[in-house]
Amino acid sequence: MRFLFVLHDAPYGSERTYNGIRWARQMLDEDGNEVKVFLFGDAVASAMAGQKTPDGYYNVGHMIKGLVSKQAEVGCCGACLDARGISEDSVARGARRSSMKELAQWTTWADRTINV
Repeated sequence: MRFLFVLHDAPYGSERTYNGIRWARQMLDEDGNEVKVFLFGDAVASAMAGQKTPDGYYNVGHMIKGLVSKQAEVGCCGACLDARGISEDSVARGARRSSMKELAQWTTWADRTINV
């Protein structure tokens, strides 16, 4: 199946984005599944490169890289990046600037859309 995960919350402060990424990762482990992840609003900070977290604390940036290494596509809302002053150079390798147009295309591509 094809899954689209749409994440909205900041990477830290709640566990919604963390759990959404974990869920997307688990879906990739099932044979034949494809996953795309779209980051909206404060969730775009999840794709920033160079995140430093305390020892023993999850690092959402590393988790995004893990999704990409398993062939998931990760798109960041371009308007949301701009609103937060996040440049494309600051986004981790594998994640990329995206758009509402691409989100619409991904939505029609997906068998299931999961809004976290």
